[in-house]
Amino acid sequence: MNSIRLGIDLGGTKIEVVAMSTAGDILLRERVPNPGSYEPMMAAIRDLLDATTSRLGLDESSRDARLPFGIGIPGSIDDTTGLVKNANATWLNAMPFGVDLPKITGRQVRVENDANCFALSEAIDGAASGRNIVFGVIIGSGMGGGLVVNRKLLSGRHHIAGEWGHIPLPWPRREEFPMPRCFCGNEGCLERFLCGPALAAAWKGEGARSAEGIEEAAAAGDRKAQAALDSYVDYLARACSLIINLLDPDAIVFGGGVSNLQATLARVPDLLPRNVITPVCRTELLVNKHGDSSGVRGAAWLWDIEKIR
Repeated sequence: MNSIRLGIDLGGTKIEVVAMSTAGDILLRERVPNPGSYEPMMAAIRDLLDATTSRLGLDESSRDARLPFGIGIPGSIDDTTGLVKNANATWLNAMPFGVDLPKITGRQVRVENDANCFALSEAIDGAASGRNIVFGVIIGSGMGGGLVVNRKLLSGRHHIAGEWGHIPLPWPRREEFPMPRCFCGNEGCLERFLCGPALAAAWKGEGARSAEGIEEAAAAGDRKAQAALDSYVDYLARACSLIINLLDPDAIVFGGGVSNLQATLARVPDLLPRNVITPVCRTELLVNKHGDSSGVRGAAWLWDIEKIR
């Protein structure tokens, strides 16, 4: 087995690669802009991989120069059609990404949802290292999740395991109706309550996109910021309680913009007993260890783990 792992994180605006040792040490890290359309993006991935192996000093004529790689994308591959689905980078949807990528790069590839990569990274050597059942969540402009059981990634029959953003807000209250409509076509999805823009809108009004500075504003006496965070903590506690009742994880690890709201996250455990169906809830709520490196590290780990369907 090769001693170097390659991972790529495919974002809406950037493409990032890491070369990582089997011990999890980053040997090389680089990012380039995402061109934002399919064929130029595929060429950019190929060129980035070739430049990486060259910088690592690998002989282009050897097998090592064709190192396999893992890649995390903001969507998933449909097992039936082989096409990308559910990508918020909408120009990726319905494209034969998993088929085209090995042809273009000349390498073996494993493709995973980016939230799954995040969960895998934090379960293997991150904040939840050593725990048996880990639910990793990313809450930013959108919302996603991934489930790792005994260091094995659970992807599910339709490759949608962990998509808690499209579960309805549990234990709804009368004053919360009518529920907000989600881009998926349903109403009341958790993402519409917990994503960054939803928190920003609750604080600054409709159309606001960023909640940066909200904790500081609340601490300084901003009542709208305080009210928005109070509601947010309640929504998040209900969302976590649902996951705990369903999966009973050892840990839930937070990533994305919400992981910066550490004072807010610290309030959530006190609210869990209202809805968790056990007298004492010991599930750990953790902030990620690897920050914005978690996704690309998880992609690199894809060649070291098994998946459960």
